[in-house]
Amino acid sequence: MTDTEPLGRRERKKAATRKNISDVATMMFLERGFDNVSIREVADAADVSPTTVFAHFPQKEALVFDEDDEQRDRLVSAVRERATGVTINQAIRDFYTAEVGANIDEHGNDVARIFLRFLNDTPALRDYAARMWLRHEDALAAAIADELGLTAPTPEIRVYSRFVLQMQPLVNENDDQLGILDAGFRVLESGWAPVEARIAASDAR
Repeated sequence: MTDTEPLGRRERKKAATRKNISDVATMMFLERGFDNVSIREVADAADVSPTTVFAHFPQKEALVFDEDDEQRDRLVSAVRERATGVTINQAIRDFYTAEVGANIDEHGNDVARIFLRFLNDTPALRDYAARMWLRHEDALAAAIADELGLTAPTPEIRVYSRFVLQMQPLVNENDDQLGILDAGFRVLESGWAPVEARIAASDAR
């Protein structure tokens, strides 16, 4: 476990504002369609200025994804803070499974399905989501390399990191999210396990 300092009042207020803007925007998008809602309308509904909206979200698509940095940090932590004996592949698989479960627990299965359908039916959001996860590639690859005692990611680590992150858009596109996760990580394990074992054996020499 790592010690995390509690957020100060200003940071809490900023996080609450960001979440409120995202929640308001997402509801408006679901009700009227992504292309039919303007940034000014979101700002008015959230009782903030358009400038405040852009201060938190650099583009309209980002309004739907209010936890980009937090997801990256949780993903890296899943690798770095995994229990003894848990493989990197299993740790990331558990992370994805927990994320799916948390979304369903928070919003309910029906709402989660409605949101995923909306996401997949909106090309701009679908493409943004895919790019968003791939932005975490360098952080994930660096964490894996460090955990394996390497100073920099090998080509195999970079390939594995890319494949892992491309799992998330695939999961979003399917109703059977957990089934896709299970199948995907079983396939990844068969290719990744020998790489991890070879690096571990090399370090042991």
